[in-house]
Amino acid sequence: MEQHKNLGQEYWDNQYQAQTTGWDLGSISLPIKEYINQLTNKDLRILIPGCGNTHEAEHLLQAGFTNITVIDISPTLVAKLQTKFAGNSHIKIVLGDFFAHEGEYDLVIEQTFFCAINPDLRQNYVAKMKDILAHDGKIVGVLFNKNFTFAGPPFGGTKGSYVELFEPHFHIKTLDCCYNSAEKRKDDELFIHFVKK
Repeated sequence: MEQHKNLGQEYWDNQYQAQTTGWDLGSISLPIKEYINQLTNKDLRILIPGCGNTHEAEHLLQAGFTNITVIDISPTLVAKLQTKFAGNSHIKIVLGDFFAHEGEYDLVIEQTFFCAINPDLRQNYVAKMKDILAHDGKIVGVLFNKNFTFAGPPFGGTKGSYVELFEPHFHIKTLDCCYNSAEKRKDDELFIHFVKK
């Protein structure tokens, strides 16, 4: 997987500097929005890793959530987010590597992070998620339901491969095709709801 090895800070910062962020829908993804809208505990400790422009955090704040952390490796992006959310005490913006992040969370929102990391790191992703989630903590979001024919990112996967990866450490509550994906992702996304074992 030699072509995947340079997906570090410089690579992602260059994407934001050049504004080549084709993965960004421009608003929160509907499957995640609908999940957030049915949550009642506004004090949940929520993490969004590889947050990008973090339309999810914006929606969470508008919905009254009070304990949101977003993390990204791109200094260009993080500076932009710090300006955007300046003075808002309900959101913490972290410049850093998710795999080195410390904290405890009730909910992790997965939106285009898993598919952006080197596939060799997927076991590390699962281990880190288990480490930072509280008892009964959840990963909720979307994963690609396809394998791509080009060298990523993004990197895809299948339902079977996700079950094999996550089931030893998480109860798989939901792993189903999204009925409400954005048009350009129609039939290509799985909604996930995994609970830490």
